[in-house]
Amino acid sequence: MTEHKQTLGDPRDFETLVRIMARLRAPDGCPWDRKQNFATIKDYFIEEVHEALDAIADGNALKMQEEFGDVLFEIVFLCQLAKDEGLFEIHDSLEMVCTKLIRRHPHVFGDSQVADAQAVRDQWEQVKRKERDEDGEGFRSALAGIPHSLPPLLQALRVSERAVALGFEWPDNKGVMEQLHSEVRELEEAMAEDDLDAIEDELGDVLFTVVNVARRYKLRAHDALLRSTGKFRKRFAMMEEALNEQSIAPNMLNLEQWDEAWKAAKRREAETKTGNTSDKERP
Repeated sequence: MTEHKQTLGDPRDFETLVRIMARLRAPDGCPWDRKQNFATIKDYFIEEVHEALDAIADGNALKMQEEFGDVLFEIVFLCQLAKDEGLFEIHDSLEMVCTKLIRRHPHVFGDSQVADAQAVRDQWEQVKRKERDEDGEGFRSALAGIPHSLPPLLQALRVSERAVALGFEWPDNKGVMEQLHSEVRELEEAMAEDDLDAIEDELGDVLFTVVNVARRYKLRAHDALLRSTGKFRKRFAMMEEALNEQSIAPNMLNLEQWDEAWKAAKRREAETKTGNTSDKERP
């Protein structure tokens, strides 16, 4: 083990990770690693990113340290696949991102002056437009660079932000709330007609507008949804636990019993938060 460590290099050195990956993909390397391709590693990459996001949400520094390393490994793996196919290698990607960062931060690496973070974002978009013009791309929508594979709520936020940067925005919070009420009414009309295609269309409009309501308040709809989902999961588990203690099968409850079980779980949650174990019902 020590001999291999000395051969591969310092484990704190990025180049060591690159050498390890190359060794795993070598003809006499690991059969599993040699079998992988872009499609298979893409899925592991997505999984590792989400595990890193969970670590961030938990605020667990040790877990973040581990998961960030796993994400980095998947990137190196993907670049090794590209090298094996004669496309490019990890150092080409490093050169490209370093050059891009320097070019798009002229207020740090050049003589440009910016007043605040918003000015930085405006300048960033100007530099990107200049890059496209120099590359001869011609006209390109401001929304074109937003990945279609982004999670839907985050994608909606990024689309909205780009549109707002060009001035496409409600004048105030009242305007976006009026839009939300209008979209809900249209959804109700589609539901009344039992038109599934129209329901899906109008439901999407409601969700898109909700994203903009959150944005107007400097919140992120996907974070709000995760918070509510987490709250629901916790309460539902408490409800299941209580039913299990009473030897009651959840699938045997009627709607009224479900409602009472849910209310009991909410009371139990409130008592847990306050440290009050009283059975007295709260308003």
